[in-house]
Amino acid sequence: MKNILYSACLVMMLVMSSSCNKWLDLQPRDGITRQEFWKTKEDVLAAVSGCYTSLLAPPPGIGDKSLLEYMFMYGELRADMIAGGPSITTEETDIINVNITQDNTTARWAAFYRTINYCNTVLDFAPGVKATDPTFTDAALNGYVAEALTLRSLMYFYLLRTFRDVPLKLTATVKDTDLQDLPKTKQADILKQIVADLKKAEQGAVTTYGSTRFDKGRVTKFTVNALLADVYLWMEDYPNCITECNKIISSQRFALVGAAGWYNNVFFKGSSIETIFEFDQAIENPFYNLLVNSKRRFIGSPFLSTEIFIPDDVDPDNNYDIRPGSYYNSAFTIQKYGIENPSYVKWQAYRYSDIMMIKAEALALTGGGVEALALVDELRLRRNAVNATKSTVDPSETEALCDYILAERAREFAFEGKRWFDLLRNAKRNNYSRIDILLDLAAKTVSPTLQQSAITKFRDPNSHYLPIYQSELFTDPNLVQNPFYTK
Repeated sequence: MKNILYSACLVMMLVMSSSCNKWLDLQPRDGITRQEFWKTKEDVLAAVSGCYTSLLAPPPGIGDKSLLEYMFMYGELRADMIAGGPSITTEETDIINVNITQDNTTARWAAFYRTINYCNTVLDFAPGVKATDPTFTDAALNGYVAEALTLRSLMYFYLLRTFRDVPLKLTATVKDTDLQDLPKTKQADILKQIVADLKKAEQGAVTTYGSTRFDKGRVTKFTVNALLADVYLWMEDYPNCITECNKIISSQRFALVGAAGWYNNVFFKGSSIETIFEFDQAIENPFYNLLVNSKRRFIGSPFLSTEIFIPDDVDPDNNYDIRPGSYYNSAFTIQKYGIENPSYVKWQAYRYSDIMMIKAEALALTGGGVEALALVDELRLRRNAVNATKSTVDPSETEALCDYILAERAREFAFEGKRWFDLLRNAKRNNYSRIDILLDLAAKTVSPTLQQSAITKFRDPNSHYLPIYQSELFTDPNLVQNPFYTK
């Protein structure tokens, strides 16, 4: 990991030297050095923009998948809503079949640590710019710090849900002497760091940049609240989760987009009233090659039309949920991110519907079943959900209500990199009282010849996290392989 951080920082100096005239359309320029940088507030803005750019594309010269592709795979590959397409790799098939080893390149975490290092560089060097640029205000500095803290927190939240314990690096690696051999930090300690960082970020983050596109494509105070609500839900801290959700709801800045034009407005155009935070750099997303072309690696699971997007049982031609349009029912081609080549459809990190379902889940687990059901019903009404997917749930039946919310999340956030984390969060609650969720998953998705092996593996909570990629173990002697993969 230390070599990744160092090389990433060198590349970042090129990215940060970009013109700041267009926030989302920056182009790198060669020939900059750190000594020439960090002089003006424009330099800080360019550095922060480099953090955003890294979400969608690896730096020039880096032979790796994009961060967004890893986010998609980590959130979907081990779940139940995608299946192997014509060009799925052996390594990806192994993950679906719970047959993962430490040499599986899908377990590379380099893309996340590159972005973390970009954020750390901003956090380390931006405060010093105040000494050389008298026009750089405290409010501006605090806003940029809030953006870097939030993006770093998002990266660590993905890492800890994917690998559990990971190295926690809070300072930039910019020169040889900064290289460190770091041990893993416990997931619980990383979560505490994330909460502390997000509380600090909330104090400095803006509520608006004065532009709808920036308000959706950059971190605002509401992005912080959304991520913090999600983190609290994972931590099973439901009162604080509800508090963060209520901050967003009470702001009255967000609402569900109606059935007419829902996909076009939220995903294709972006910057909708429903969006809290989306990836909106002028860089094509990786999904055409991943999901659409004839050699696509992934398709929608065949059971989607029988278990998730069930047709209306009375009049399927005229009564239909608007959400199945995110894939082609006949060929199971996932089209949520566009069928154009290239595609620039926006990745929705958080939407208002996410906050509604996060709050509903937290309410269901704290005796607020009636209000939780009301939130589910409101979402279903706006999405034209059909009676075939409606459940009659007693608000006091916590387990049944959580299952209903989980099923609605599957429809609402199909292929948005959330499904595995939703399943794991529900399974691990109360010391894995719902391990059956993962056992049923294995029985449904794993190749028949490997199903019993997968079910046996899933009974061990250590198997729910990916191994540390072998090259990381070779380069950092302080790293220890995750327990399940040492057997």
